[in-house]
Amino acid sequence: MEALLSQFTLLSNQACQDKNFDPSSIDNLMKLFETEAYNSWAAMELEQEMEVKQAEVAMQQAEDYLDTVMEDAIDEFRRFEVEMERMARNELESLEKTAESARNMGNLMEKAATVASTKYMEAALNSASASMNTAWKDSHTQRTL
Repeated sequence: MEALLSQFTLLSNQACQDKNFDPSSIDNLMKLFETEAYNSWAAMELEQEMEVKQAEVAMQQAEDYLDTVMEDAIDEFRRFEVEMERMARNELESLEKTAESARNMGNLMEKAATVASTKYMEAALNSASASMNTAWKDSHTQRTL
C-alpha cells in the first residue's frame, strides 16, 4: 500500500507539472488501490473467520471441560450421598440396638422389682402371720392359766 501511495504522489506531481500527462495512468493506479483494498478486506475477512472458528473450538473445549467437571462433581456427590446414607443406616441400627438393650434391661429390672416386691410382701405377711400366731398363742395361754 505504501508503494502505491508513493506512486500516486509521483503521478500527482507529474500531473501538476506536465501538460501532456495522461490521466488514464491515474485511473490504472486507482484500480490498483481498489484491488489492494479488496485484497486487504478479503484477508481481514478470512482472518476474522479463522478467529471465529478458533473461538468456536475454544468454546466447545470449554463446554466439554465443564461437562466433564460437572459429571465428576455429580459422581462425587452421589458417592457422598451413598456414604452418608450408609453411615446414617449404621447409626440408626446402633441406636435401635441400644434402645432394644435398654428396653430389655428395663423389662429385667421390672421383673426383678416385681419378684423383690412379691418376696417382701410374702415376708411381711409371714412375719405378720407369725406375730398373730404368737399373739394368739400367748392370749390363749393366759386365758387358760
